[in-house]
Amino acid sequence: MSHSHSHAPGESHSHSHGPPQLQPQPQPQTLPTPDPAFLAVIEADFRPVSITLAADNITLLCEPHNLDKCSTCNLDYINLNRLSKILAQNPKLKAPPPGNIVSKNLSQAVNNTKEEGNAFYKMHKHREALGRYTMAASIAVQRPPWESNQLMREELSTVMSNRSASYVESEDYISALADAETVISIRRNWSKGHFRKARALVGLGMLDEAIEALQVGLAFEPNNTELGAYLEDIQKMMKDEQKT
Repeated sequence: MSHSHSHAPGESHSHSHGPPQLQPQPQPQTLPTPDPAFLAVIEADFRPVSITLAADNITLLCEPHNLDKCSTCNLDYINLNRLSKILAQNPKLKAPPPGNIVSKNLSQAVNNTKEEGNAFYKMHKHREALGRYTMAASIAVQRPPWESNQLMREELSTVMSNRSASYVESEDYISALADAETVISIRRNWSKGHFRKARALVGLGMLDEAIEALQVGLAFEPNNTELGAYLEDIQKMMKDEQKT
């Protein structure tokens, strides 16, 4: 059965008053049955902890001590909080981008600050150079966790290598050695870290250990002229010491 009627001045249409069309009902989703063995593993590893939020409402802390890394509670929320802050500072970021997306502004900041340190180094202003290298290292480690860490390792190792050299010129050989070890730990096959370590060890009077450091570097780069020349210099130093 159908009829027509007016809905507004000068407007009319016809429609049917037949039985209403039934809409298909959505089928309830059936969840898979959990694996009892897998649940047992989860339950065995589950350890409830007391947590709280800092005043910014994005930083997670252990409740008893208000720390994001607490040895007493055996909790470490540093990386989680770092990700939380990055997401909070970028509200338009719907999801972390692919790992091949690089923060060009951050790379430029690292490079510019490092170059400022290099300029001070060339002027033998090592206190100022150390400050710039330290700042560049702090910037380098701020890369978002979804970015490939290869770039971060390259940037950080270069800056730390330069800082190690500046420490050597300042005759702070312990700090120079610590930076060289950091370079080696994050970029072991790079010759410069082993060279920096050898220089620091020579400054500490540890010539045998310096030779070993160079030999490790030469194992990665057998034809590296810088390592080879320095090895010869140290061996000559040892011969001269034996003559005296």
